[in-house]
Amino acid sequence: MATVNAYLAYKRDTRHLIYWMIQSSNTIIKSLLATDRENAPIPLNTNGQTTVSSLVPMCELIAKHFKAVPPTIYRLFQSVIEARSAAYKVFQETVARNPDPELEKSNASHKHFLDSLTKAFEALGGMAWTSSHQTEKTSAQEADNIEEVLFANKFASLNISSHENGNGELEEASDEDEALPTAPAPQKPRPKKSTVKGKKGKRGQRAKKNKKTQKPAAIEEDALAKVPLESYRIIEDHDGLITDYLMAVYALFREWVHLRSHIQGLWRKIAYVGLNSAVAGAVSNMAITMIKRTETAIFLDFPGHDSFETIMQTITRGDPEKAQSNFGIELHSVAPNSDKTEAVHKTHLDVMEQFSIYAYRDLLDFLTDFQQTRSGKPTKRMLSQIRDWDPYLNLQRATKEQRIQWRRSYTINWLYDLVNLFSGIVVQRNTMRGENHAYERVDWSIGGPWNQHRRLFGLNEFAGVITSLAMQKPGTNIRERIFPHHVFQLHGLRGHILKTSAPGFRPRRDVDLFLDSENEKMGSGYLQAVDILVQLLEKDAMIHGDPSRHRDHGELLKMLMEDFRDWLGESKYMHGLTTIPPSRFSNSNSNGLREFSPFLCGVGLMEGLELAYRTSMLVWDRIPEPILLVHIHNMLVQKGYIAQPIGLYAALVEMFKTAYFADGEIPTSNFGQALLAHISETGSRLATFQRRAFRRTAARSGTDIHAILELNKNRFFTTRSNLLLYRSADWSPDRIPEAQISPTSALGMLQLAQTKRVVDPTTGRSRLEDTDLAQRARAFRHGRDLAAQHVVGRASEMLQSLLASLTPEGHRSGPMPANYSEAANAVKHTSKPSHRRDDIDVSALNLLTLTEWDISSDISGTPPLSGINWIWVTIRFMMLFMQIEEKLRQARNPLWVRAYETDREWSRQKRFGLAYLALSEGDEECLTIMADEFQNPRAGLLNHIYWGKMDEDMKTNFEGGDKEPDCVVM
Repeated sequence: MATVNAYLAYKRDTRHLIYWMIQSSNTIIKSLLATDRENAPIPLNTNGQTTVSSLVPMCELIAKHFKAVPPTIYRLFQSVIEARSAAYKVFQETVARNPDPELEKSNASHKHFLDSLTKAFEALGGMAWTSSHQTEKTSAQEADNIEEVLFANKFASLNISSHENGNGELEEASDEDEALPTAPAPQKPRPKKSTVKGKKGKRGQRAKKNKKTQKPAAIEEDALAKVPLESYRIIEDHDGLITDYLMAVYALFREWVHLRSHIQGLWRKIAYVGLNSAVAGAVSNMAITMIKRTETAIFLDFPGHDSFETIMQTITRGDPEKAQSNFGIELHSVAPNSDKTEAVHKTHLDVMEQFSIYAYRDLLDFLTDFQQTRSGKPTKRMLSQIRDWDPYLNLQRATKEQRIQWRRSYTINWLYDLVNLFSGIVVQRNTMRGENHAYERVDWSIGGPWNQHRRLFGLNEFAGVITSLAMQKPGTNIRERIFPHHVFQLHGLRGHILKTSAPGFRPRRDVDLFLDSENEKMGSGYLQAVDILVQLLEKDAMIHGDPSRHRDHGELLKMLMEDFRDWLGESKYMHGLTTIPPSRFSNSNSNGLREFSPFLCGVGLMEGLELAYRTSMLVWDRIPEPILLVHIHNMLVQKGYIAQPIGLYAALVEMFKTAYFADGEIPTSNFGQALLAHISETGSRLATFQRRAFRRTAARSGTDIHAILELNKNRFFTTRSNLLLYRSADWSPDRIPEAQISPTSALGMLQLAQTKRVVDPTTGRSRLEDTDLAQRARAFRHGRDLAAQHVVGRASEMLQSLLASLTPEGHRSGPMPANYSEAANAVKHTSKPSHRRDDIDVSALNLLTLTEWDISSDISGTPPLSGINWIWVTIRFMMLFMQIEEKLRQARNPLWVRAYETDREWSRQKRFGLAYLALSEGDEECLTIMADEFQNPRAGLLNHIYWGKMDEDMKTNFEGGDKEPDCVVM
C-alpha cells in the first residue's frame, strides 16, 4: 500500500534488479565451479555492489545459461530504463536552454549508464519479450511475485544437482504456468563437515589444494549472505551521483506541486462546499508526511544535501528567477477512440510560487529578524515593511507584486505571534520569576519538558521547530536546519487562494460548532457538556457515599475543557500575556493568529476531536452506565418490551459490539450471565497484564496527553477512530497495522483490491488470500465470496465517484482501471485463479483522496466516531438512569429496594446491582418501567453530532468547483 514517488520507485526497482542479477550470476558461477574450479567466467560478487560496466557481462552470463527470465525482471528493467530516460530528457532540455558544463558532463555519464542498462536488457532477451508483451502491464499478482522471484530460492536445486544440457544451458524444474528461475534468499551458512585428510602423495596434495581453494569461496558466500537487500546497488562515479541527486530533487518537486495543488483544493472545499476543516487538517498532515518521507530518502542517499536551501539551489541552478523558463506545463487533447495525444497549450510554471520559494524567503527573513533581539518585537527596518498589513485589501485589484508583499507581511506578522505565544511560558519564567533559561538551549520540541504546558492545538511540532530556530543567537546559520517539509507546511499556513469571500465562512466556523462557547445548541457543544457531566458525576458520588468516586474523571474533563477554552478557538494571548509583546494583528483582530489562519483552526480542531474522543472512551471505560444500559436495552428488545430498537443504543452496538458483549455475540437469553461473562472476559489475568504493560509503556515514553490517553490501556472501549489510527501511524497510512483497518473503509477496500487471489483447494474457486482483513470482510458480510464482492464493488463505485468529481463539465473521463471490474468479477466462481489483474496505481494523490473519504466519514459521515459528542451521550446515560431510579423508587420496586437499600453487596455499585437483578430476574414491573423510560424520549446519535448533521452521502468531498467566483486570498 505504500506510495512512492518517481525517485523512490526508481531506487526500489534498481535495488531489486541488482539483487536478482548478482544472486543469479553467483548461482551460475558456483555451478560452473563445481565442474571446473579453475575457470570462472566472472568473479563471485561478495558485497552486493556492482559497477555500470559489469551489468552487461552479468546479463550475458545469465542469458547463456538460463532458458527463461521471469517477466517480473523484464518489467523491472523497463521501469528503471524509463525512469532514467525521462530524467535524461529533462536534463537535455535544461542544458539546451541554459548551457551548464557540469550538467553536460553529468548528462554524458547518464547517457553511458542508460546505454549500459539497455544493452543488459537486450542481452537477456528483453527486446523479444517486449514485442510479445506490448499490451500487458504489471499485475498485482506479479507485483507480489517480485518478492517470490527474489527470495523463493528456486535455485536451491541448481547448487548440487543442476547440469548443463547439450546447448550449455542449465536445466531446471519445470513450472506448470511459466518458468521462473529465481535467485536464492540470503541464508545463514550451514556448518561444514570436517574434511578427512587424504593420504600422503599426489592424492593428498590434491585434497590439500582443494581445501585451500574452497575456504575463500565459503567465506565469500557467507559475506554475501549477510548483505541486506537495501545494500545492493550500482556504484557510480561523481557524475553518476550528481545525476541520481538531480533525479531525487526533480521527483521531490514534482510530488510537491501535485500535493500542493491537491491541498489547495481541499481548503476551497472548506469554504465553498462545507467540508469540515478538521478533514483538511488531517489530510494536510498526511501530505506533509509524504514530503518528509521523500526528504528522508534524500538524506539517506545524499547526507548533508537534504535542506530546502540546497535542494532549491539545485533545482533552480542557483538562480530561481532565471529558472522560470525551465519548467512548464502542457495541456493535451486526446483524439476520440485513440491513445494519441496532442499538445494544445503550454505555459511556464511560476517556479517561485509553485516551489514555495516565496514562503522560504519570508521564513528566512522572519528568523533573521527575530534573532536580532529575541525580544518578540520586529526590528525597526522590518516593522516599516510589515506594519500596515490590511486584512481587507482588495486583492482582485492589487498587482502581483502587491499581493506578494501583502502575503509576506501577513506571514512574518503571523510567525511573530506564533513564536511569542509558544515561547511565552519560558520567557515569563525568566522575566517574572527570575529564572535564567538560555533560549538557544531550551528544548522547544514536543518531546521536551515544556510540552506539558498547553499553548496550541494541532501545530505544536511546527511551532517548536520555528521557535527553536528563531531563538538562536544573532548570526546563527539556520539555513541547513530548514527542511522541505517545514516550507511545505508554512506554505499551507500562509492562507489559501479563494475566488472572492465565501458566504458564511469563517476560519473558526467548525471550531465554534465544536466548542459552542455561547451555549447556542443544547446537546452538541463540548464545553457545556463537560460542565453538566461533572455535576452529574458529583451527584452520583454522593449517592454512593464516596466523594472521590469520579474525582479523577472530573479533573481530567475540566482540564481538557479549560485547555479548549483558553487555547483552541481563542487564546489568552488575544487578551495579552504579561511581559509578552501583544499580537501583531491587534489593530484589526487580536485573535488574528487563528482568525486569519484556516490551517491552524483546522489542525487545532482535528487534535481537539482526537482528545475529546480519547477522554470520552477513558471515562466510559471507568463507569458502568454505558455497558449496563446497552445490556438492559438489548434484553428489553429481545423480550418485546421495546418493539423497535432505539436508534442510539442500536448504533452503539454496531460501533462497539466487542466493547459490550463477550466475543461480540449479542445474547438472546441468560442476560445476567452474559453481562458477567463479558466482565470476566476483559477482567482475565492475561488482559489485565496486557493493559498494565501498556500503561507502563505509556508512562515511560508518553510525552503528551495522547500517550497518556492511549486506548490500549482501556478494558472495554479500545476502538480507535480514524483520526486516532492515522495519528498513531504518524500520518502515514501504510504504517497502520492491517488488524486495525476496517474492511469497509476506503483504506481497507484499497488493501483488499490489492490482495492476492488464490485457488481454494477445497472448492477450486478463486478467492482472496486469507489475510486478516479478507477474513474480517467475509465475516462482515456473512459470506466469503459475497464479502469480497461487496467490498471491492464499493471501492469501484467510490473511485468512480472520485474520478467523476475531477472531470470538468462537458468532458468525459476514461474507463476505470481494469483491476476494479476484473477484481469484482473474479470473485464470482471460476475454475482458475486470475493471474491478470492490473495493479492499482497508489500514487500519493490517490491515497490522499481515499484517506480523505475515511477521515470525512469519521468526522461527519457514517459512522462519525470523532464527530459525536460522547460527553453529551454520557449525560443522557446518567439522566436515563436517574429517571429509572426515581420511577422505581416511587413504586418501591423490590429490585430497586434490594440494590439501593437492603443488599449490602451492592452498596458500592448500586446501578450495577439494579441492572444485574433486572437482567437476571426479569421483574415485570421493573422491566416495564425501564422500557417506558428508555423511550422517554427515544434518542438517536444525530442529537449529539457537533455539527448538527451527518454527511451520509459524503457529498462535500465531491462537490465544489462551480460555486467558486474570482481570486481573493483567505
